[in-house]
Amino acid sequence: MTSQLHLHPLFRTKAELLSVDERVSLSYQRARLLLQTYRLTSLDVQHCSSKFWTMMMDPICSLDIAMFTIIAAHVGLAIGTLSRHLKKRPDFKPLVDRMLRFDTVGIYLLTERGHGLDALNIETTATKTADGYILHTPREEAAKFMPASTPSFGIPKVALVMAKLIVDGRDHGSRFFVTPICNEHEMYDGVRSVRLPPRSGTAPLDFSITTFDHVHLPPTALVASDILDYTTPTQSLEAWWDEIWRIQLGTMAVPAPWISAIKAVAYIGGRYSMHRCLVGKHSKPLPILTFRTQQWPVVHATAVGMVMANWYPIVVEQAMSRTTDPRVRHAMSVIAKATICRHFQRCVPEVAERCGAQGTFEHNYMARIENDGKGVIIAEGDILTLSIRLFSELLQKRYDVPMPDPDESLLALHASSLLEENIALLESIDGDYRGDSFNALILPQSQVVVEAIGHALAYSAALRANLPKPILDVYECAVIRQDPAWYSEQGGLSRMVQRLREDAAVSAMLPHLSSYLEQLDIAKYVQAPIVTDAGWKDYLADLPIHTGRAVPEVEFIQAML
Repeated sequence: MTSQLHLHPLFRTKAELLSVDERVSLSYQRARLLLQTYRLTSLDVQHCSSKFWTMMMDPICSLDIAMFTIIAAHVGLAIGTLSRHLKKRPDFKPLVDRMLRFDTVGIYLLTERGHGLDALNIETTATKTADGYILHTPREEAAKFMPASTPSFGIPKVALVMAKLIVDGRDHGSRFFVTPICNEHEMYDGVRSVRLPPRSGTAPLDFSITTFDHVHLPPTALVASDILDYTTPTQSLEAWWDEIWRIQLGTMAVPAPWISAIKAVAYIGGRYSMHRCLVGKHSKPLPILTFRTQQWPVVHATAVGMVMANWYPIVVEQAMSRTTDPRVRHAMSVIAKATICRHFQRCVPEVAERCGAQGTFEHNYMARIENDGKGVIIAEGDILTLSIRLFSELLQKRYDVPMPDPDESLLALHASSLLEENIALLESIDGDYRGDSFNALILPQSQVVVEAIGHALAYSAALRANLPKPILDVYECAVIRQDPAWYSEQGGLSRMVQRLREDAAVSAMLPHLSSYLEQLDIAKYVQAPIVTDAGWKDYLADLPIHTGRAVPEVEFIQAML
């Protein structure tokens, strides 16, 4: 489906001119509108249907990352976690129905302030009693960090709280518990929310620190198909991963808006660079796009946007439909997230900087989306941590991920070579993946190799899709820039050859740049006023104006002879 959300008044509002709380309220209203537009069912969410992925990939999500953050946790994590139990737990259905209507917002309270990524070792407890459970935060370090739990925006909230199940004084492993957080006006008894200041330069949300003071929960609060099953898991780590199964799907879902963001930034930078001029020879206006230093950031972002947009649906399908091994599914999710998000982090600052002072203002999108992007690096799994785990498992050959034939392209050869190089290095240290040598020599290569696999897969998909050769060549040059030493040592491309290849690629792409920018299919979502001179003048007319009639006092200074 193609939504018309970009035309709705909620998405035409100039959010940068609102107060913090007005912006947060706007994001909740937009989230409700998005859910009402797509009308997902619990089965859509549970099985990640095509409608689910279409919503996640809607470019409108890149306009308001606070809205997307709400949706990702509410739909992907909270509703998703409950959805697989609905068959045996019909008592969850009224809650899930309210959540699907956005009458109740779901939040996902997993990590704790004192533990961060070490979420396996949380301290929050849910102690079994005769009539249910007592949910408790034993100390400040065990506070849940940082989902938005305040009652400030008129929406009831419910949380899935991860806590250690304590039965007869014994730890029976971590489980989720459905916990009411607040109604439309205030917190529920025993639940405390401390609102954090806004994250610097981002779309604000009411992020919070949440604690529980001996909160009583009914027996039905336990998120399980059988509420009487308190069995201690024989394999605690596997059981924990099964509890947080939606995180793995979230790892694949959260990069989606950043592809649209890359495309939007390419479009903004490209169009601005075409009409922004310097005075050249003979007093003739000279577009700043004339200069190679301006051209590279724009063609780079454009090529990356097109290649990632082509690859993302393919890698989603690979992860969701072509494997039954959850390890491979998670591996493909990690590869996609690392590749897309690191591309975003390289493209956006580069384009924003070449837009000068205009690139630093929120109304021109780039500065804010760059800061928003720092959050996705952590969301649904920190990229580096995920890469370390995946890389270690690949080196130990616990499973394989699909990779293109090394003969297909330089990028495929690069990925294969790096992986084999590190496998050999691991063997040279006797396979000791917990030793100092592994930590010092191999661990730092984790993300580099995971990204290289992503580059090879994305390029392979672009080849099969017959993307224009200039797009393929610029993308290849962008990847070569990340590891020029390997391409010189192993790929047979000297530094000068690399430079000449890049020059040829950019020169071939420039005549078609305007067409490629339109093919990004992002223009209707772009609201940055600097895209056109007329757009800037219209925007300027809406800004607050300060005038006055004050007359400066003139100071008379006596001359000294």
